[in-house]
Amino acid sequence: MTNASVREFKMPDVGEGLTEAEILKWYVQPGDTVTDGQVVCEVETAKAAVELPIPYDGVVRALHFPEGTTVDVGTSIIAVEVAGGAAPAQEEVPAAAVPAAEPEKPAEQPAARQPVLVGYGVATSSTRRRPRKQAQDPVARQAASAVQAELNGHGAAPAAPAAPVAPAAPAAPAQRPLAKPPVRKLAKDLGVDLATVTPSGPDGVITREDVHAAVAAAQAPQQTAPAAQPAVPAASAPDRPAAPASYDTARETRIPVKGVRKATAAAMVGSAFTAPHVTEFVTVDVTRTMKLVEELKQDKEFAGLRVNPLLLIAKALLVAIRRNPDINASWDEAAQEIVVKHYVNLGIAAATPRGLIVPNIKDAHAKTLPELAASLGELVSTAREGRTSPSAMQGGTVTITNVGVFGVDTGTPILNPGESAILAVGAIKPQPWVHKGKVKPRQVTTLALSFDHRLVDGELGSKVLADVAAVLEQPKRLITWA
Repeated sequence: MTNASVREFKMPDVGEGLTEAEILKWYVQPGDTVTDGQVVCEVETAKAAVELPIPYDGVVRALHFPEGTTVDVGTSIIAVEVAGGAAPAQEEVPAAAVPAAEPEKPAEQPAARQPVLVGYGVATSSTRRRPRKQAQDPVARQAASAVQAELNGHGAAPAAPAAPVAPAAPAAPAQRPLAKPPVRKLAKDLGVDLATVTPSGPDGVITREDVHAAVAAAQAPQQTAPAAQPAVPAASAPDRPAAPASYDTARETRIPVKGVRKATAAAMVGSAFTAPHVTEFVTVDVTRTMKLVEELKQDKEFAGLRVNPLLLIAKALLVAIRRNPDINASWDEAAQEIVVKHYVNLGIAAATPRGLIVPNIKDAHAKTLPELAASLGELVSTAREGRTSPSAMQGGTVTITNVGVFGVDTGTPILNPGESAILAVGAIKPQPWVHKGKVKPRQVTTLALSFDHRLVDGELGSKVLADVAAVLEQPKRLITWA
């Protein structure tokens, strides 16, 4: 390459004020050719998993960190050899002066263009990943594979020169299995090689069901063998890693705390020991609400929308906030002020393979019931697919956590940092209930409202919880109170 130079691509701030990100997957290897806008790796921050595009053309010279490494924002993660004048002004070092596995020292910030995320201005024509070009020279390709194998094998055992292990499925090495980030994470947790999984999704995309089917197929021979090992409980959670085959050889498993789980842990500790929590409970007959849910499912206005009890619970909370606006506030410690919000960004706690996240519906207070149903459906599907953006998890004012989906009666939820209240919804079950003077089986649930006692006193918290319960018991109040 004439007038070649090496440019260092630094880990960008993929959120607002984030300081680090974990490298989940490299999509390129040393020796590969990359083009402007091509995705080179996937990283996970405390808020989301995102793909990083390279901002110039060239040949990959070195990957500075292996997969699974947490890297500080601003640290160089990949070196790319580019032709003179082919890229925007960034760090430039003669090609011969850059070690293959050692990042350059940080230099001044680029003057023209900075590395940005997918959807923030790099590629405007398509979001599909461009196919990776393979090294033409078999010797160079083998050397590049050896370097990547060494990077991927970090932390497993002392590095020793050994022949690379042959892949289970040797067909089409240039074709990367198609799967979404949460599915790749699930496969990694379960120890499944996606190259061996038969896809069933559209366009050959591997789904979560395909990964679980691969696990079941691998365990089938063990189930037919003589019973020499303890049986795995049938009710094991599908998204959790399978139990060790033998508790004699694996008595403990250590899981690094990083990404979403690390951020959640820090936020919950900070919230629990900063805001004085108070939790109140109420058990309510929601039989009429459940009947209304069934009626709305048949309503043409809700055709194609997801209608469930959570929709009406969310609407009931919005009505209660409208009647008691002081509950929708936050505490400004620096200014020693209570900040009352005149809008509601309704957070919905969602359990995902990456951990607990709380995306929120912006301006939920201004949405009609069908609009709220559409927003809830989009929020849930996006969270399950691992596509929730950092902006979707910022600016929440009040949150709902639905623990009832796990069969739990209720709980004492911890406030989402910066918010004053969170409503926990328990399981809806048929229970004996006094209705019109007689004991009858009714659909009953228990609600729990936690609030920050610095700005919400017992009277205000009780009024909000009572209003939510009243709407769910008599949903016609949605018409008169909304």
